[in-house]
Amino acid sequence: MTKKRSLQERLQDGPVVCGEGYLFELERRGYLQAGTFVPEVALENPEALKQAYRDFMNAGSDVVLAFTYNAHREKMRIIEKEHLLEPLNRNAIRLAKEVAQEHPDEEALVAGNISNTNIFDPEDPESKETVRTMFAEMVSWCKEEGVDFVNGETFYYYEEAKIALEEIQKQDLPAVITLGLMGENILRDGYSVEEACRLLQEHGALVVGMNCFRGPETMQPFVEKIREACDGYVAALPVPYRTTEEHPTFFNLPDGGCSCHLPTETTFPTSLDPLYCNRYEIASWAKEARDIGVNYFGLCCGASPAMLREVAEAVGQKALNSKYSPDMQKHFLFGDDESLKQHNLEYRNKA
Repeated sequence: MTKKRSLQERLQDGPVVCGEGYLFELERRGYLQAGTFVPEVALENPEALKQAYRDFMNAGSDVVLAFTYNAHREKMRIIEKEHLLEPLNRNAIRLAKEVAQEHPDEEALVAGNISNTNIFDPEDPESKETVRTMFAEMVSWCKEEGVDFVNGETFYYYEEAKIALEEIQKQDLPAVITLGLMGENILRDGYSVEEACRLLQEHGALVVGMNCFRGPETMQPFVEKIREACDGYVAALPVPYRTTEEHPTFFNLPDGGCSCHLPTETTFPTSLDPLYCNRYEIASWAKEARDIGVNYFGLCCGASPAMLREVAEAVGQKALNSKYSPDMQKHFLFGDDESLKQHNLEYRNKA
């Protein structure tokens, strides 16, 4: 096995792919509740979580991201399970390390994960200290469990992202910090996303960029601004949905073709299925992002391993399961192999 390189070494060598999207993927697989979106799967169904980690790693992820998104003290308080906070965090990391060591070529990186708390209030100093304490304990567990770096993600306040970065730095760990941009096209404390990323990079983040909320179509223009504003490594991890200028995030995407009554006012989060990008749209976006100089690639909520494999292959990597990438040569209707039956090929347009 090749000696395990650090995140910075891999970035220096070329694109890094990070599999995200466990939240929706594990809900689809039946191991997580939509709405609360708390990753109790790390304790209740650890083998299911390991398989999700494994599937994304085999699809080309260089990183096994510990599934601790929403596993912070506030979320655990809301579901009245604060006593499970530390064991959940630690077990999610330990499972990630087990899977990372399975990689046959080079052990995958393991990343800790902290995220938006939904309690940060720029006008409330007490909320800032509460957030800092929440991040500090989670990052300390990351350090003790031996992660390679910490991913701080989906921040829609610059100041909350900066607090996350500071707490990661206190533990002497590399930081990837990505921002979630709402439909106002500006962070909620008034910063443009490119200015926030520039400042975070100046304060020591190894990688800065965007994740979640926006699909490729409505994220890419802002990623380009970040790339222009920042000298270092830039990340882009959109959701795989067809967001538009009119509906730039997946929170309010309409489905004009739906004939049934939805249980929620919006298609988010459980009725987004018809609004997916196809895998070739995802690949096209990844090539575009690569061409403008993005370094750290992935997909967020809604991603599947097959979609992530498209990203990895589009940026020039071969995934462990690339041998299962589509190949229509021998399909009985749509192939072009000489061994196929001519009468079937002639029928293809009528099928």
